Amino acid sequence: MVMKETVEVVHDEADPVLMRNGENKDREEDIANAKKEVEEQLRLHRSWISENKQAGCEGRGVYVYDLPSKFNKDLVGQCRDMVPWMDFCKYFKNEALGEPIPKLGNGWYQTHQYSLEPIFHQRVLKHPCRIYNENEAKLFYVPFYGGLDILRWHFKNVSNDVKDALSLELITWLEKQKPWAKNSGKDHVIVLGKVSWDFRRKDGSWGTRLLEIDQMENPIKLLIERQPWQPNDIGIPHPTYFHPHSDDDIMAWQWKIISSYRKRLVSFAGAARPGAAESIRSILIKQCNSSAHNGNQCHFLDCSSGGCDQPESVIELFMESEFCLQPPGDSPTRKSLFDSLISGCIPVLFDPFTAYYQYPWHLPEDHEKYSVFVDQEEVRQVKVNVVEMLMKISKKERDDMRRYIVYELLPGLVYGDSTAKLEKFQDAFSIIMSNLMERVTKMDSTA
Repeated sequence: MVMKETVEVVHDEADPVLMRNGENKDREEDIANAKKEVEEQLRLHRSWISENKQAGCEGRGVYVYDLPSKFNKDLVGQCRDMVPWMDFCKYFKNEALGEPIPKLGNGWYQTHQYSLEPIFHQRVLKHPCRIYNENEAKLFYVPFYGGLDILRWHFKNVSNDVKDALSLELITWLEKQKPWAKNSGKDHVIVLGKVSWDFRRKDGSWGTRLLEIDQMENPIKLLIERQPWQPNDIGIPHPTYFHPHSDDDIMAWQWKIISSYRKRLVSFAGAARPGAAESIRSILIKQCNSSAHNGNQCHFLDCSSGGCDQPESVIELFMESEFCLQPPGDSPTRKSLFDSLISGCIPVLFDPFTAYYQYPWHLPEDHEKYSVFVDQEEVRQVKVNVVEMLMKISKKERDDMRRYIVYELLPGLVYGDSTAKLEKFQDAFSIIMSNLMERVTKMDSTA
């Protein structure tokens, strides 16, 4: 097993002078070994992908713990003062999908990027394989809204003991449950709507220690961003604004975006990171804005000035763009990656941890089918002009990638609403549940 420090080095930025002079061979070897370990874990995760898309519920029961309300509903109830600058309550309307966006059509809502926990909970409660006898269950779902627990303390001056209190209470509660003791939590799953780092506080004051607690090592953790060295961390899609109710909703949207006129070659919706010396965003913004000399090939939507506050603005920009730049932000993954994919905009990635090492159940191993990769070090050293590079990709290549995204990937990247009736398609939730069943079934067979 590659040690945590070894994998962490993948994300540190190498000194380009040392790299050029060949004085950092050990570091290069560490990075190569770390990536190899990550890729082996992804292969393991892909081995849990269920081939039986229409499996029934026989021997596949899901038990939903009825946790005390302080672990979920009460957290939603604190929406008014969850963060100091906004009222979060509007995001919890319509079973946490948010308020409808009629302009974009059926199934579109102003969904917050951290709303996955209550959204997922509502879907599991209505799952056809849900059972009420814990002795007959194959899989146990723990509906703890750990991300909301973190969010409510992020911007308040409280001690780490206060931040960790609810996580520790959850462990105490779980250890009193017979199913937990039976398999030491290995057949339990918890969905967390923030990045794994936020639950792995070591020093400092950011986040909680939930996933650093020994008892949390065995359960399957589904997160919008996984830790690369944690085999039981599995990355699942960020929630987008699209939550279809029916196959027709999906097909109507597929037709709309496949036929959308794409008047821009490239777009970038984001903000610079002036305080982050290693960020390539400022370089990309400069290259994008300089494209005026090439006929305005790139459009920059500045999120720092509120340009991205309206989902319609972002989705419409992506719908009229061939490529969408997706550089890392505060962490490697971006919700915007999924917004671009469901808009038929080919993502341009600069870090393999943004997608390739994150979502083995929802994105294929062959990332060239749906994305373009540009090494961020090449950008940092100004060895490549990304806009000019993208201009060289043929229309046929772009069209082929878009068709793959729209018809092969898109249905599996969105979370249907809680009463979704999907027969032709599997959405992100259905894929997750099928693969979780496969995972615990294989665990039983090797026990």
